[in-house]
Amino acid sequence: MSGNVAMLSEAKALGAMAKAGWRPDRTIIYASWDGEEPMLLGSTEWAETHADELKKKALIYINTDGNGRGFLGAGGSHDWQKLVNDVAEDVTDPQTGVSVGKRARAKILVDAFDNVGRPDEAEVAAAEKGGDLPISALGSGSDYSPFLQHLGIAALDVGYGGEGRTAGSYHSIYDSYDNYTRFGDPGLAYGAALSKTVGRLVLRIADSDTPPMQFTDFANTVALYLTQVQKLAADRRAQDPKRAQLTADGAFKLASDPANPVAAPAPEPATPYFDLAPLENAVAKLHASAKAFDAAYAANGTALSPAARDRLNVALRDIDQLLLDPRGLPGRPWYRNMIYAPGRFTGYGAKTLPGVREAIEERRFADADTYAVITGNALAAYAARLDSATAIVKGR
Repeated sequence: MSGNVAMLSEAKALGAMAKAGWRPDRTIIYASWDGEEPMLLGSTEWAETHADELKKKALIYINTDGNGRGFLGAGGSHDWQKLVNDVAEDVTDPQTGVSVGKRARAKILVDAFDNVGRPDEAEVAAAEKGGDLPISALGSGSDYSPFLQHLGIAALDVGYGGEGRTAGSYHSIYDSYDNYTRFGDPGLAYGAALSKTVGRLVLRIADSDTPPMQFTDFANTVALYLTQVQKLAADRRAQDPKRAQLTADGAFKLASDPANPVAAPAPEPATPYFDLAPLENAVAKLHASAKAFDAAYAANGTALSPAARDRLNVALRDIDQLLLDPRGLPGRPWYRNMIYAPGRFTGYGAKTLPGVREAIEERRFADADTYAVITGNALAAYAARLDSATAIVKGR
């Protein structure tokens, strides 16, 4: 409800602007979802019912869920990462008076210094350089799932937290308005901050001549995910003979508590070398295409004719849908996004390049090769669309 109330406050502000004569260049739809806890039923039914219209018209879905006192957190489609960072520098933190982006950067650096919470290397590097902070990948647990992972519509999930004092009250009879306003977000200061944050995102997207996206962020992120998958495969190959040797030596039996014995792991086939070349080639092409488009737009974007701008808007509006494959992921075809998915066994937690990554983790080795091709094809289609967009920007 804390995220929903912030959304209503944001809508109220835009309503006041509309009464004063403002009209957005793009349509804005506000929606509240029922049935979130039982399998995201409200948002899923709505997204599936309106799937055809959404795939034709929707540019992005922005989600707000639980909110509280603390630090800005954002996850979602990485072609929108730059916009999130720009907005974060323009919203003032209600407790410190600095931008919420500056405060988030300080939190990352201090946590890394104190070695708290296994700090992410990419986050720390970005914070140290004073550059844009990476947003996280989205798994599931909130209403962005049907939009991002089933329909391929770009999504952002935005909220504040980390300093509220309501731990243990969530989903209990103590989860009340009084409890929240006393301990979760006194004065609703961070509810207002969330309204200002998402309101700026909405206004900048709604009134931009072309979608305010930066594609090198997406390309760099996917390259990082590929590196992680390559390391996963190498680590598994190195681990397999060690497990076999420990089993042969009876080490698992000797290390097990005799009062509560645990059997040794079952024998497993050795992890092979995978054919990741289709995926590796696609990631390299994506990086080149993204770099070319961002450079072309920086040089020529403001000088586009109305006709060229219209063509560019058409090219970019549904580009994230190219990351879908109609076959979906193994064992769960409803999830069609080849870059972002909730893990089969992690739920809320995201799995990136999920077709390949989970195939290696679950030792479905044939699927790893298959989904390297499928995911590579999706990224190649995305890169080809960027090449077409670059040609439009350059007037070809």
